[in-house]
Amino acid sequence: MTSLLKNHTLSIVVPLCNEATIIGAFHQRLICVLDMLSISSEIIYVNDGSTDNSVEVLKTLRLQDTRIAIVDLSRNFGKEIALSAGLDYTVGDAVIVIDADLQDPPELIPTLIEQWQQGYDVVFAKRISRMGESWFKKLSAYLFYRVLQKISVIDIPMDTGDFRLLSRRAVEALKKLRETHRFMKGLFTWIGYPQIAVPYERDRRFGGESKWNYWKLWNLAIEGITSFSIAPLKFATYFGFVTASAAFIYALVIIYKTWAYGDPVSGYPSLMVVTLFFGGVQLITLGIIGEYIGRTFVETKARPLYLVKDYEPANTLDSRDTT
Repeated sequence: MTSLLKNHTLSIVVPLCNEATIIGAFHQRLICVLDMLSISSEIIYVNDGSTDNSVEVLKTLRLQDTRIAIVDLSRNFGKEIALSAGLDYTVGDAVIVIDADLQDPPELIPTLIEQWQQGYDVVFAKRISRMGESWFKKLSAYLFYRVLQKISVIDIPMDTGDFRLLSRRAVEALKKLRETHRFMKGLFTWIGYPQIAVPYERDRRFGGESKWNYWKLWNLAIEGITSFSIAPLKFATYFGFVTASAAFIYALVIIYKTWAYGDPVSGYPSLMVVTLFFGGVQLITLGIIGEYIGRTFVETKARPLYLVKDYEPANTLDSRDTT
């Protein structure tokens, strides 16, 4: 592989937030892999508004390793945008996206590169196990990926995170997509090009705490569904039609019973139940519509995805100043 890689360059994008305790261990494992590859490389750490001393740790590492570049965002923009910022600053022929928590093993990188050399533009790591996670998180992730694949307009791979390799033309395609509400797993698939999965076992988190609580995961799920499917809108339409039809049929039954048997119309309790039911249906439907309208409103502002407070380029590759 060494002879095949000597004329290529590799960029590693590592978005992080408050990972000061594990950056050193991650970087050590990463450079062990890169040194074995003997490929010219850069490692772009994107600091997504950390409140600990992550930036200081990165600057110390940069003094020891000229391959390190630091993109320090002006505040916390979220992982999806931090990842996009890192991609904007890459110059390598191939780009690896990986988290710093060591759940995704850097030792898998040579396998990803081998598939890239076979002609694939996107080589994504597919989880066959998720160590150290609760049964509820595993179940919810399992259901989310399968529901999303069923309703999405594109075939988003199941059980797949952000850990993957992207060719230069895949990165350039992604850089054209500047939408504010970003679900990167979907965007990676949307661009097309030859893609292949590489199975792996996901490790436990090396240290610290995950930034993804259940509320953030829920919002990410909504982001994924609303970004790549209008199925919720269709569901609201069909549900409203079925409910209205049922109400109309029930009204005919009441009229018939009153005319034929002289039965009185149901009293206050029945009226309240029906009123509350239809009120709930309307609010749910408006909420679904509101999710899409809100995203449209944000996109029309055309604000930049992120702002950079400081950028320190790597010294091993010609870095590209991106605004």
